[in-house]
Amino acid sequence: MKNDTIHTDFIDVGGRRIHYYHAGQSGSPLVLLHGGGVDSAWISWEELIAPLAAGHRVLVPDLPGYGQSDKPDVAYTLEFYLEFLERFLEALGITRASLAGLSLGGGIALGFTLQHPHRVDKLVLVDSYGLQSRLAYHKLSYLYVFTPLNELSYWLLRRNRDLLRQSLQASIYDPANITPQLLDAVERAIRDPFAGRAFTSFQRSELRWNGLRSDFSSRLHEVHTPTLILHGDHDVTVPVQDAERAHQRIAGSQYVLLKNRRHWALRDHPEEIIAILLRFLGENAGDGA
Repeated sequence: MKNDTIHTDFIDVGGRRIHYYHAGQSGSPLVLLHGGGVDSAWISWEELIAPLAAGHRVLVPDLPGYGQSDKPDVAYTLEFYLEFLERFLEALGITRASLAGLSLGGGIALGFTLQHPHRVDKLVLVDSYGLQSRLAYHKLSYLYVFTPLNELSYWLLRRNRDLLRQSLQASIYDPANITPQLLDAVERAIRDPFAGRAFTSFQRSELRWNGLRSDFSSRLHEVHTPTLILHGDHDVTVPVQDAERAHQRIAGSQYVLLKNRRHWALRDHPEEIIAILLRFLGENAGDGA
């Protein structure tokens, strides 16, 4: 159930109808970007929006292909999402904002910061994509993504709630945090007729037989934006050593290794992450645009 301080709206972005949540009337803009798979703005960020809105104008879009936003039949590449973010900010009249992204959303936030450093006040990377050259079991992942097994997995998860719960355990450390409400939300998302299409397209644009197409690790020294890296200590999707390397390469960055977290760190006891984010975002905060 949505907090009455959180509002929902639609906006035209490049001719596409984009759904987003917004909260907070004062403070600098803060854009929260969700992950891939069958994620959405609300599924990942629901418990963080209201607390963060106490000092920021918080904007949380459903990325194209996800949630209640349009799901066009296009190639969902990283470049597509970088252009989307630029147009989303322009549509809202925002010249500068802080960005926080989970997984895919982290890759978008990082890529945007490298493209438009003057437009990003602060950067938060949560179990972020874009920090690694390969996936764990990379060639097996490649074969999975480029064969019918990919589509079959979505078909099976739509039809078996227990299997869906088990799949969430790969990303959420504490089984108690896979609540009936979360399971209901993910189940609704995966039953969308277009569920998985955007992420499958993104994966097929990114995976190469010998590595990943978008690996920003060699450019991290270019990031001069104040940066916070949050990473689960049991994340096998983006190994801890990649986050530690990012911290070493981004001058002045802050790094927090989150205990007892997997890849979906936001869903395991978010109150700790809220406190960390409020402290980081509040440091030398300006008025924003």
